[in-house]
Amino acid sequence: MTTSHSAAAAGLPTGVHGTADPRFASAVTTFARFFAHRTTNGAALAVYQHGEPVVDIWAGSADAHGTPWTAETGAMIYSASKGVSATVLARLADRGLLDYSAPVAEYWPAFGANGKSRITVTELLSHRAGLSALPATTPAEVLDHELMEERLAAAKPDHLLGIPIYHALTIGWLMTGLARAITGHDMARLYRTEIAEPLGIDGIHLGTPPAGSPTHAADLVGSLKTLAERTIPTPVATLVPRLPHLLRDPLAALYVPGLESVFRGEHPAILATSLPAGNAVCTARALALMYSALACDGFVDGRRFLSANTVRELERIRTRQLDHTLLIPMWHLGFHSLPLPRAPRGYGHMGAFGSTGWTDPDSGLSVGFVHNRMSLGWSAIDQIFVVPLLHLILRAARHPAAEFAQPAAGAA
Repeated sequence: MTTSHSAAAAGLPTGVHGTADPRFASAVTTFARFFAHRTTNGAALAVYQHGEPVVDIWAGSADAHGTPWTAETGAMIYSASKGVSATVLARLADRGLLDYSAPVAEYWPAFGANGKSRITVTELLSHRAGLSALPATTPAEVLDHELMEERLAAAKPDHLLGIPIYHALTIGWLMTGLARAITGHDMARLYRTEIAEPLGIDGIHLGTPPAGSPTHAADLVGSLKTLAERTIPTPVATLVPRLPHLLRDPLAALYVPGLESVFRGEHPAILATSLPAGNAVCTARALALMYSALACDGFVDGRRFLSANTVRELERIRTRQLDHTLLIPMWHLGFHSLPLPRAPRGYGHMGAFGSTGWTDPDSGLSVGFVHNRMSLGWSAIDQIFVVPLLHLILRAARHPAAEFAQPAAGAA
């Protein structure tokens, strides 16, 4: 792997910094097309193969002022946070503190209220707990994670109990409530003690990294950030509750009148709370390293992070039913399938605007992709950008490194 951080010396496209094995040139070039020379947004991509770093690149800007993105720049990864939160629970399960087949109420007695005593940890993590809809909530209450845990523990499951429907926000508080009941600690601390410290990294945080951390959170930038500075008109805000169930159920998992307010300002409130379903701030390198443990039977740098048995449990799809919101059978234990023709067993978690952590047990690959663009014009492309990127990474990974170490045929 090239070690120079000079783009020219490293053979990287202009505007891209870091290191990359030459086999992955097509993926690097594609990344550069979308993020090199950006003066208001940026991104990073990291790839591990069989536990070894093969790509660690970044480009663009960390804010609208043109501050360069660096190796230590992290971005809020939205729902890709769920994969980190699920890994926290996997660590607890690995030590025998959590049984996926047991009722949630066995660990968190308050959760057993209102007919929830038989819901298992597996059902909860595969989005079948009937708790996808947010209780009547204000934006300020969304930011109070302990309050949301208490409300969900007391809530009655809705008509979708047992049916997979994406618990877009509630799954984070449910995972935290479960983890807190077992350990006495919230997810912000567990991200550090169960993920970052055992991996020997800094670049995984819940919310804004603390003072003194080498990880710096990129600003949220783009047209949707600008729109968030305004208030959605009341007629629009009152429309959602009147929609038919087929449309209302998916929206109820996300919709809170006035929620746009948590994205406002230079220091948005969403980054000042614990939202384990959506506000992790990660570097691409750290995210890829965490998923590398799942690609390598639980090992990282020769140290065991998870047992092979626990990793096998994470790989299994838990329901083949179509998700009521996302319309594909996909749920693992807090992760979702993200299969490709070359990686049918691939899984991880994608977030809004496309930030993704992913692993493929067959090829030993893991990928972390993060960026800070929240743009209406780019949103459709950004959301699926990682899919062709993964295709290029998988194709490159099939070639032995030795093929690229020799001069090309006919070279002088």
